[in-house]
Amino acid sequence: MWADTDIAAIERRSAVVRAVRAYFDGLGFTEVETPVRIAAPAPECHIDCPPVATGGFLRASPELQMKKLLAAGMEKIYQIGPCFRDGEKGSRHSPEFTMLEWYRRDATWMDIAVDLEGLLSSLGMDAPGAPGGGRRFRRLTVREAYLRHAGWDPWVAWDADRFDTDMALKIEPALAEAGGGVFLEGYPPQCASLAKVSDGAAERWEFYWDGMELANCFTELCDPDEQRRRFAEAREERARLGEADYPPDTGFIDCLPSIGGAAGVALGVDRLVMAVLGARDISRVRAAE
Repeated sequence: MWADTDIAAIERRSAVVRAVRAYFDGLGFTEVETPVRIAAPAPECHIDCPPVATGGFLRASPELQMKKLLAAGMEKIYQIGPCFRDGEKGSRHSPEFTMLEWYRRDATWMDIAVDLEGLLSSLGMDAPGAPGGGRRFRRLTVREAYLRHAGWDPWVAWDADRFDTDMALKIEPALAEAGGGVFLEGYPPQCASLAKVSDGAAERWEFYWDGMELANCFTELCDPDEQRRRFAEAREERARLGEADYPPDTGFIDCLPSIGGAAGVALGVDRLVMAVLGARDISRVRAAE
């Protein structure tokens, strides 16, 4: 209810968003806006975009549209805006949420990690006791995490359900217990989605703060044939699970060769504000309906 709105948290949220914009503007990024209603979402399992009665879907991410801007010649771009996902509700989830995404051409997942460390440092979220003023966070490979905390190797015996269950029940609680920030790096190829795969692993990291996922980064896959194949597999899996089908975004597939190489990341702004404030529920840092 409106009467329960935490005004101090909303004001602090505004300050965080201003600081985010100042950080990227200072690095020479261009802020962009892309459509919120889109015709063809990326077909990812378990991510459902709300349909619009007059046609299309509310976006779960601006990713495909921002990559089209890279293909058109833009070099460094960021966007802060609303995104939507059906069926997501809880202390860390909302069916409507705010996403920050940024992309660099001619970059890799490691370049984006440097950006994120700088952003968090600018917000006062340094790693305690780290050298050089605190812009160093722990690194942990996905393989190491599963061997240490779940007792198995996803590369030896892939099991999608077990992987997802252990991530929620074993890996993330272990990261929460350790506390602070950590990059969880190098995912199994089956978890590549839109990421480049090299040396048997996806060039993908997720950043966690006290066990809460804040950001998901890829070195972007720019091979149209491979991306087409992955989308086809994802659509088949969505059909098997009884999830809605999405039409293919042929424009996105066609633009990939023009990008050449790039990296990008999606970061939940609501969760970022939660981390800054030490809040435990996403409803505290969002205005009431």
